[in-house]
Amino acid sequence: MARSGAAVLVALAAALVLLAPRSATAQTCDDELPSGLAGNYSGLACRPIWNSFVLRLLALTGGTDLCGSQYAQDKENVVRVVLSTMYSTGWVGMGFSKDGMMVGSSAMVGWIGKKGMSHVKQFSLKGKTPSQVVADEGFLQSKDHDHTVVVQQAKIYLAFQLRFSSPLKKQQVLLAFSPTIPVNDRLTEHQDKTSFTFDFTTGSSSGSSYPDGLKRAHGALNLFAWGVLLPIGAIIARYCKRWDPLWFYLHGGIQFVGFILGLAGIVAGVSLYNKIQADVPAHRGLGIFVLVLGILQILAFFLRPNKDSKYRKYWNWYHHWVGRLALFFAAINIVLGIKVGAAGNSWKIGYGFNLAILVITIITLEVLMWTRWKNNSSSMPTY
Repeated sequence: MARSGAAVLVALAAALVLLAPRSATAQTCDDELPSGLAGNYSGLACRPIWNSFVLRLLALTGGTDLCGSQYAQDKENVVRVVLSTMYSTGWVGMGFSKDGMMVGSSAMVGWIGKKGMSHVKQFSLKGKTPSQVVADEGFLQSKDHDHTVVVQQAKIYLAFQLRFSSPLKKQQVLLAFSPTIPVNDRLTEHQDKTSFTFDFTTGSSSGSSYPDGLKRAHGALNLFAWGVLLPIGAIIARYCKRWDPLWFYLHGGIQFVGFILGLAGIVAGVSLYNKIQADVPAHRGLGIFVLVLGILQILAFFLRPNKDSKYRKYWNWYHHWVGRLALFFAAINIVLGIKVGAAGNSWKIGYGFNLAILVITIITLEVLMWTRWKNNSSSMPTY
């Protein structure tokens, strides 16, 4: 049973490495615009904003641009925008939001189709499922002939013009990309995203309205608790019983600290959900299930019968297997959380390395334990 569990953990670790996102070479403002954009989109102020994304924009006005402290828009309040980033396939998009959230915003999205044709469309983001992201709808005012997509030297340039009802000042902006080409104007889920406040009068950007700190706290606390501390406590309980009674105090203390940290991580997750209303039912469901199993383990500690009780063997069976189930589903949920949270390459590799260390440790200690028991007695170990 231990060996089969180790095999599952190895598979999970391999999956983490395989899910690593593509790497990209950073763009700079020194890159020249493609010749196809030189006419309508020349003279734009440029600013790197996120990852390999570069934003160029200018108001249609005879006044100063973003290089100055302010710029004056004309009567129609038209703004030219060129968004560029590294590109191989898929789509890139820039959204405009009233509150920094995806739902309720409108976005300009561009991509190169499978037949090499360029596409630029406005999408209304009415929800978080593909069916709720509707093409050719939204509150942005633009004209189709003003939209252009150009790919040059592994970079995509999404150019468009927008007209606003009043001079554009500070605006909540969303950026996202996906490596999958849309089919029938249906966008796939983004691989990564960000949101921030952009000042269109100065060209400066301020902190993201997305609660990244809360997301990182939720992930870090749960990964350390359920992915590091609690497995170590379980390993001590199984392989260190020769250190009686030290193993018991180590096991109980580590599990208690791990549960408290995990509970803090869950509280952070609930707060994060209340802020962004994330549509992650599988992750939430597994998290609730693992929490219930953890609470049952805490209750079992206080209901532990004496060693000479006839119910002790049933308690042992319950305690061992509920704990193993909790750790198994916690590992799956950590992998799922890293994926749905778009945590990045470092989290995937880090947790994969942690799983590999745990698997190697368990296999080594299991072999040593069975070898020792085989040499000392013909009895089989009790799970």
